[in-house]
Amino acid sequence: MEANPVLCKVKLLFLSKESGCFTLLRSSICTPAKFLTVGESKSARCDDLESLKKRNCAVTKIENPRGSISINENKPVTNRKKDSADKLNPGQITQIQPQKLTLTLRTGEPQTFDLKFKRAEDYPIDLYYLMDLSFSMKDDLENVKNLGTDLMAEMQKITSDFKIGFGSFVEKTVMPYISTTPARLINPCTGNQNCTSPFSYKNVLKLTDKGDEFNRLVSQQQISGNLDSPEGGFDAIMQVAVCGEHIGWRDVTRLLVFSTDAGFHFAGDGKLGGIVLPNDGKCHLENNMYTMSHYYDYPSIAHLVQKLSDNNIQTIFAVTEEFQPVYQELKNLIPKSAVGTLSSNSSNVIKLIIDAYNSLSSEVILENTKLPEGVSITYKSICKNGVEATGENGRKCSNISIGDEVSFKISIDSQKCPSHSKNETIKIRPLGFTEEVEIVLNFICDCQCAKEGEPESEKCHEGNGTFECGACKCNEGRIGRLCECSKDEVRTEDLDANCRKDNGTDICSNNGDCVCGTCECKKRENPAEIYSGKYCECDNFNCDRSNNKLCGGHGRCECRKCICDANYTGSACDCSLDTSTCLAKNGQICNGRGTCECGICKCTDAKFQGPTCEICPTCPGVCVEHKDCVQCRAFGAGEKKDTCQRDCDYFKMFKVKDRDGLPQPTDQSFPLTHCKQRDENDCWFYYTYAIRNQTKEVFVVEQLECPAGPDIIPIVAGVVAGIVLIGLALLLIWKLLMIIHDRREFAKFEKEKMNAKWDTGENPIYKSAVTTVVNPKYEGK
Repeated sequence: MEANPVLCKVKLLFLSKESGCFTLLRSSICTPAKFLTVGESKSARCDDLESLKKRNCAVTKIENPRGSISINENKPVTNRKKDSADKLNPGQITQIQPQKLTLTLRTGEPQTFDLKFKRAEDYPIDLYYLMDLSFSMKDDLENVKNLGTDLMAEMQKITSDFKIGFGSFVEKTVMPYISTTPARLINPCTGNQNCTSPFSYKNVLKLTDKGDEFNRLVSQQQISGNLDSPEGGFDAIMQVAVCGEHIGWRDVTRLLVFSTDAGFHFAGDGKLGGIVLPNDGKCHLENNMYTMSHYYDYPSIAHLVQKLSDNNIQTIFAVTEEFQPVYQELKNLIPKSAVGTLSSNSSNVIKLIIDAYNSLSSEVILENTKLPEGVSITYKSICKNGVEATGENGRKCSNISIGDEVSFKISIDSQKCPSHSKNETIKIRPLGFTEEVEIVLNFICDCQCAKEGEPESEKCHEGNGTFECGACKCNEGRIGRLCECSKDEVRTEDLDANCRKDNGTDICSNNGDCVCGTCECKKRENPAEIYSGKYCECDNFNCDRSNNKLCGGHGRCECRKCICDANYTGSACDCSLDTSTCLAKNGQICNGRGTCECGICKCTDAKFQGPTCEICPTCPGVCVEHKDCVQCRAFGAGEKKDTCQRDCDYFKMFKVKDRDGLPQPTDQSFPLTHCKQRDENDCWFYYTYAIRNQTKEVFVVEQLECPAGPDIIPIVAGVVAGIVLIGLALLLIWKLLMIIHDRREFAKFEKEKMNAKWDTGENPIYKSAVTTVVNPKYEGK
């Protein structure tokens, strides 16, 4: 069956089983019958929009269906306060916007829309307290008996619409989880403990807004017992999730508080009791008791995750510190769940519930239902303070307070048409919330021209095909561009002769296939590269290149020859006829010292170089070059004063009174050079040099600036004063040195004087003139 192009995909071509058409991504189709040139295949009708325009396909004849977004329901998010007089039903509160959209998807063309979420204040809450009543929880039960009124009072601070329920669980009522002896079935506890018969799960109190009713019924509960440490809590969680009518769940925030001091059984553990049937995930409550615990195994974690998510239930695990690690791992597997540490007697359960609720409600996580085959979805979050995230983190925002508004950019893309329905429906919702966004997906899989085809058209050789999208789609057994040949009657050798150029040996120049005596050129991997011609002898990609670009990027390749754009020439269109790139600063082409060839200056003066022949490493500057001529013409001096008339008449000269009269660069539309030069008398003269309209102009200041002669008197006075001052300084220095020398000599003398030693001993022949006599009789009276 002959293929016909309808939609287009980049690089990837495939035959649509549904329409029998080649499909190309992100491309358009040109529908006129005479659009194709000789040798071009039918799929050459498919190309991007700009390429089809360049190939002279009228815009009105190009079919290019696009995707679109239509918002069907767009109620604004609810803005209200807790103390507002207007009390709304849960169904009247909107936290997510929009609510319903229709997306028309074209393959490879994603559609993006914005989704807004805002936490409503005073949003209703349902809380179901599910408690382990095995014997180890005896002291916890006493504290939970007054939980109803106390928790109700605390939750009133968060919402004015709060309901609470209660349920309990122990274990499957078969061995080896419990003792099945008659006495133990009546009282499973040992000693003098009075316990109730074991049970799997019991719904004690349906959700109610009466806290005292909660206290009354919980006060009537009794502890039970079992044999092993793990409990049957998963059975209870499953029934709470799926038995909505028995529990009394509303379409509001749903919280399940799971309180225990032990681990849990899960799928497969039921084999110990001879239970092999997998949990069916259905409600089996009779008289508020789970009746199939002996028949169905425990649910798996994945099964629980699915049911909790389907029913928008957020789980709070209130467990003792010993089992914190186990339930932390379980929390990581269950979205929108939290774990709190329960004290040994559950005295902190209210604070635990409030903290866990605040943690859960401060995070929004988007999830979507199963996507159709070939459809993908990406998220980008814009959270508080403009914080953005993509990938998996793009699905969620954290630390959201009541009244905060966050948004998400959601892109949905399709890579292929669905094999069955042409429209699908998916839903997006925040985990733990009942509200959702419904998205209807419509797929563009056919062009309009294919639907308007002419069956058994006379344009297709006696009605042997359907004429659609400007080409024939042949009936079974017919081939050829116009379906003119029959597969059974045609002789290949005869037809191949019509496909050889100049009776050569190559069929269709080895670039195509001979179909019914006509060459149909091959398609290349790059759809922009095309074979054409009666014998596929032409192409648009084998022309000369420049700078690694086909035809230098300044022309198009037709039948292996470059057709250059305006202002370009050469075999590779690499020679520009534009001379603007050759203009020097003085406005001359190549500075008047070269020729412009293909937009590049070829300097004829060997001294000059550069892109515009303005660089001359061995040349003096403009000022130095014209100094002598300006000096001789303006002041009649300089080295050329004798040959001035002969050598210096190449410019026009204008004299001005002072430097302020010289032209300024900002006042001119042509290059201007300011010069300052000095003559042999050390006098300065100022001038400007410019070329305007090919005329060289010099403006010169008529007065020289010469330095004034030296003043002799101050110089002589200064010299004399200097000599006198130097003499006085020398005398002062000499006097200072002499004083220092004298002081040092005097100090030396004093030191030697102090060190002199004189003999101080007594004369040995010296006798004192005084004689002392002592009276022996003297008694001191």
